[in-house]
Amino acid sequence: MPGRFESRIWPHNPAADAPPRHRRACQYQVHIPDPLRGLGLTLSGELAGAIADAESAIAALNRNARPALAPLSRLLLRTESIASSKVEGMQLDVRELARAEARAESGGKIGPSALEILANIDAMSLAIDEAATVERFGIAQILAIHRQLMTASPTARNAGQLRTVQNWIGGNDYTPCSADFVPPPPELVDQLLADLVDAINDDLLPPLVQAALVHAQFETIHPFDDGNGRTGRALIHVILRRRGIAPDYVPPISVLFARERERYVAGLTAYRSEDIRPWIEQFASTAASAARLAASYLGAVRNLTERWRSSLAATPDPPRADAAAWAVIDILPAHPILTAPLAAAATGRAKPGIYQALESLEAAGVLRPVARGKRYRSWEAAGLLDLVADLEDGRVPADS
Repeated sequence: MPGRFESRIWPHNPAADAPPRHRRACQYQVHIPDPLRGLGLTLSGELAGAIADAESAIAALNRNARPALAPLSRLLLRTESIASSKVEGMQLDVRELARAEARAESGGKIGPSALEILANIDAMSLAIDEAATVERFGIAQILAIHRQLMTASPTARNAGQLRTVQNWIGGNDYTPCSADFVPPPPELVDQLLADLVDAINDDLLPPLVQAALVHAQFETIHPFDDGNGRTGRALIHVILRRRGIAPDYVPPISVLFARERERYVAGLTAYRSEDIRPWIEQFASTAASAARLAASYLGAVRNLTERWRSSLAATPDPPRADAAAWAVIDILPAHPILTAPLAAAATGRAKPGIYQALESLEAAGVLRPVARGKRYRSWEAAGLLDLVADLEDGRVPADS
C-alpha cells in the first residue's frame, strides 16, 4: 500500500526490565499507510478476470443455499473460525476441540486453549450475523468483534480496546528497533480506522478487491495489542456478506491462509510496497480456491447425510417419518459431537424423544458413543470429523 516510513528513536530507559543492550536508545522505522479513501487503482484485464472468477466461485457456493441446509452454513463458519485461530498458531486436535465445543454448549467446563479458539467462532458469528447487517459499519462494530474474540484470551483485559502504545511484529519484546514491521504510532490509529470503516461502507470497488484491501490495511494498522489477525480476517466476511456475494456460506479462506502461512504473510508484507496489485491477485486466487474447496465439502457432507439416512431406514424398526431421529440427522453437520441437551436445543424436540432418537441413531451406526459418564453423555457423528479434519487441512475430499 502506498505510504511512507518514518524514522523514530526509541528512548534510552536505564530502568527497563531488559538486557542492557535493549535499554539503550535505538532507531526504528514506523510505517504510515496512505488512506484507502480516494485510492486510485487500475486493474489489468487479467487481474479483473481473476477477481471475477473468485467472485463467481463464491456466488456459486452460495447459489444452492436454503434454510434446510443451515447446518452446513455453520459447519463452514466453524471451519473458517478455527482456521483463523490456526493461522496464529492455536491448534487442538479436531476431535478434542469438537468434544470441548459440545461440553461448552451443554454448560460444561473446558480448557483455556479450547475456550479461546471457540471464542473465535462466536466472534466470527457476531461479525457476520450482526456487524454485517448494520446500516453503517463503524469502529464500534470492530471493537465488538474484538471484544468477543478476546473474551477468553490471556489478554482479555484489553478486549475491545484500541492500543495506546507502539506495537511491532517480530524482533524482541523490548524495543521495535529490530522488528520485522512497525505499525503506525498509536496517535494515528483512530483516524486510520475512521478511513478504514469508510472503505468498508463504500461499494465503488469490486467486493473481492474491497475485502483484500480492507483486510491488508487493517493488518497494517494493527490497532490492537493482540487479536489483530483474527479480527482482520473476520472483516473479510463482513464485506462479502454486506456486498451480497456470500449471503449464506463463507468461503473458508483462512484454511488456505493457515496452510500457506508464509505466503500469506509475504503477501501482506508486499501490500506495503508501491504496487498493491500482486496482493489483490493473491487474495482473489486464494478466495476462489477456498470457495471451490468449500463447495466440494458441502457435497461430501450432503452425501454423508444421505448415507446416515439410509442406515437409519435400514434398521429392523425404522422410526416414523416425523420422529426426532430424522431431525437429529438434519442438524448433525453443525454439531460433530452431540449431547442430548444440545440435540434438544438444536431440533426443538422434547428430551424423551431425543433420548430415543439417540439410541436409534447409535443402533444404526450413525452415532458413536464418545462418553458415557453419569452426568455427561456424548456421541460422535460417524465419518463427519474425518471430513472436517480434511477440510481444516485444505485437502480435497475423496468423494468430491
